[in-house]
Amino acid sequence: MAQAIDALRHGWPIKLGDAPVLLPVETAPGRAAKSDRMLISAARAETLKLTNQRPAADGHSPVLMRAADLLDRDSALPVADPALDPVNPLKGPFLAETLEWVTAAKVALELARIAGVLPAFLVDPDPAGEAVELKSVDLAAWTEPANLAIATRAHLPIAHEEEAEIVVFRAPDDMREHVALVLGARSADTTPLVRLHSECLTGDIFGSLKCDCGPQLDHALAAMSAAASEGGWGVLLYLRQEGRGIGLVNKLRAYRLQDDGFDTLEANRRLGFPEEARDFPLAARMLDLLGIHAVRLMTNNLEKVVALEDAGIKVTERVPHQLPANPHNTRYLATKRDRAGHLLT
Repeated sequence: MAQAIDALRHGWPIKLGDAPVLLPVETAPGRAAKSDRMLISAARAETLKLTNQRPAADGHSPVLMRAADLLDRDSALPVADPALDPVNPLKGPFLAETLEWVTAAKVALELARIAGVLPAFLVDPDPAGEAVELKSVDLAAWTEPANLAIATRAHLPIAHEEEAEIVVFRAPDDMREHVALVLGARSADTTPLVRLHSECLTGDIFGSLKCDCGPQLDHALAAMSAAASEGGWGVLLYLRQEGRGIGLVNKLRAYRLQDDGFDTLEANRRLGFPEEARDFPLAARMLDLLGIHAVRLMTNNLEKVVALEDAGIKVTERVPHQLPANPHNTRYLATKRDRAGHLLT
């Protein structure tokens, strides 16, 4: 898995079992490799008006399409990237074909998401190059929460709370390092206030007004510090899952689509990614490694509650976590409420 992810980032081909060789369109080197077939997402297929392809409820499902002419990287990229549609409006004709290696195709699209590249591949390109080989079952083994372990921990006084400890987690084949920040003195008699916070470079670091991530992070730390001052404690889990799990580059591609009128979920789908790709059971594994089995969870997202409880973490209380909107994120917050099912209180 680690080699396959690295291959996609470098523009090298992969091969899943008996499926054809797949070359990532976005990172493919040069224009030498060509093919008349591409693997794309169902959402992208709908946009390209493949009328014989039934619209799929899951836009991340794979679709095999054939072009009338051979495609190289330069001609395939506008097919793959919806952000290029305004400058490349005419594409095709294309034909959706029967996909006989569905499982491998689904894994390939998921690998693209993990690698942070567009979910689009040239199929059996010529020349193909030496492919990194793996099996479809490798994905399930790689995403197994049990692979995660505590790497190190240290005392870390922060602005909100001088009595804080930072704990870093990592898995052998994953370059992402997740973090827990424990505020206050741990107590077996007190249920900690816990927040699952997914990484947001633009909001957490640069103070972006397009989302509410930065203020949510600051408010959560302040609430945990207040709990610590009253004899309680808190744990902030900082999950390296930028852009709802699609990565920074693809999140910014989604921002461009939002500028064209799509909401945050529509933009993710239009790129060919799931509307929600974050791994919340990962947070349950972090809590388990910390020896925490019951929490007061700061969230308005019921999916987080369900994910923790399904993984064996008892949520004794859901603590509302809602902040005021600003002129730039009003639609974003409305989308979370109306389409993602987030609660108001």
